[in-house]
Amino acid sequence: MSETALGAIKPSSRTGLVLEALRRGILSGELPAGRPLIEAELAGRFGVSKTPVREALKILSGAGLVTMSDYSGAAVRTVDERLTRNVFDARCLIEPVAVQRSVEAGLRTGGRPAQEALEAADNATDEVARSLANRDFHRALYADCDNDVLVGMLDQLREQTALISVNAWSQRPSWEDEAREHREILDAALNGQAEEAARLVLQHVSAFRERAIRQIKEVGTDVR
Repeated sequence: MSETALGAIKPSSRTGLVLEALRRGILSGELPAGRPLIEAELAGRFGVSKTPVREALKILSGAGLVTMSDYSGAAVRTVDERLTRNVFDARCLIEPVAVQRSVEAGLRTGGRPAQEALEAADNATDEVARSLANRDFHRALYADCDNDVLVGMLDQLREQTALISVNAWSQRPSWEDEAREHREILDAALNGQAEEAARLVLQHVSAFRERAIRQIKEVGTDVR
């Protein structure tokens, strides 16, 4: 599910309200991995019919936060080693390239969105806000690469990255390390050091992948 598609639902609509509530519940851990998401139960909880719930679940499924089965219904996606490796392997392959091209192009936004995202992450009062701010930081650095294919691919990984990040932090918080790494990346980008920024992004994404996988192995086959 692309960034555009996720934002296509009006927040004030019934589907939008259910979507945002479920999304926040999943990314906060209030709705833990593997938790069944029963349409009738959710409809009663939110005071809506089953239709907006069904639509919200389909959108979340497309974003990789929910799994849907004809037999067992919908459930919060489990974070396991395979998901973590697949998502971060893909990011390692394409994000450094996108960031390098953005920096080479001069960061048309002047780096302001990335700086604002870092400040939002530092000032966050919970894991969800911090995770989403970190996501915004990464997007601010790759969005100016002038390649819609690369941007679209990375956007599709954003929700799953947030899911993995929040679950990994719940086991052993590492956001302070990530904040330091983000500042180093931004410094290189603002100084026009495109290759160095790309190298630091690859190092940063690879390091988080290894931390997350190690934590998953410590607690079992998945993070709940």
